[in-house]
Amino acid sequence: MLHTTSSGDWFKMTIPPEWEDRTLDELMRVHWKAGKKLIHQMRMEKTILINGESPNWNLHLTKGDFLQFKLFQEEDFGFTPTFIDIVVLYEDEHLLVINKPAGMDTHPNSAQEKDTLANAVAFYLQSKGEFRKIQHIHRLDRDTTGAVLFAKHALAGSILDRMLEERKIKRTYLALAEGIIRQKKGVINKPIGRDRHHPSRRRVSPAGQPAVTKFKVRQILQDRRMTLVECQLETGRTHQIRVHFSAIGHPLAGDQLYGGDTFFQRQALHAGKLAFTHPFTAEEIVCFAPFIDEPQIFKGIDIFEL
Repeated sequence: MLHTTSSGDWFKMTIPPEWEDRTLDELMRVHWKAGKKLIHQMRMEKTILINGESPNWNLHLTKGDFLQFKLFQEEDFGFTPTFIDIVVLYEDEHLLVINKPAGMDTHPNSAQEKDTLANAVAFYLQSKGEFRKIQHIHRLDRDTTGAVLFAKHALAGSILDRMLEERKIKRTYLALAEGIIRQKKGVINKPIGRDRHHPSRRRVSPAGQPAVTKFKVRQILQDRRMTLVECQLETGRTHQIRVHFSAIGHPLAGDQLYGGDTFFQRQALHAGKLAFTHPFTAEEIVCFAPFIDEPQIFKGIDIFEL
């Protein structure tokens, strides 16, 4: 764990011994891999200090010095705050994780939309007096439930975006697939592209983007002719798990868009676990998202066993 404190607009870190072989420029570009535009902006606006003074970005850092970032100034949320009851799974001054319910988009697709998870997060922060430009780091389909990660400021958003690209944010899903999957575990490696005949569907296509889903069978429900599978994404394509399981002949239960039957009012897919190393504290963050469907879709399953 790194030693950190916050005061007003500023976030302060004590430089640890392992950073002494880096310059501030290398810390931002190589260690955190923040975006070039953001780094340039922070340099020009002098929103990074060392021991309260403008730093030389090309000198090696010194153990025990104080690295200060102006991160918490008030900003427009970027979304219209709307009161919708939400469940917060984890929160600090840099980020938060929300348990998304079904029937809600992650973010607006137009200025007129005000009933998405991002709108609800904006209201939640406004109610606490925190005015932050929030950013969703990944999305869930409208009718998929579970953990969604948001950044509260641009530096956190930039770092977390890169962590997601490099698969350093682990997302674990539970799904109920139709039929009995005999294979205990496997990898579905099939590229996914748009379906030219349907505006919202995706399909397996040789010309699509690479898409890799790892899965293992958790339980076979013989009486319901379903298989409970645990999935991890190596890539994050739209509808990836849904498309992949449909492609191998086991569409998700309730997923009518991809050939599933009407067992449930939505596809049986839940983002149950989110795990990553906190970029600013080096703390291991593990969030479990309890099931929130009424009536229940996933019955008799302990989410904390993921």
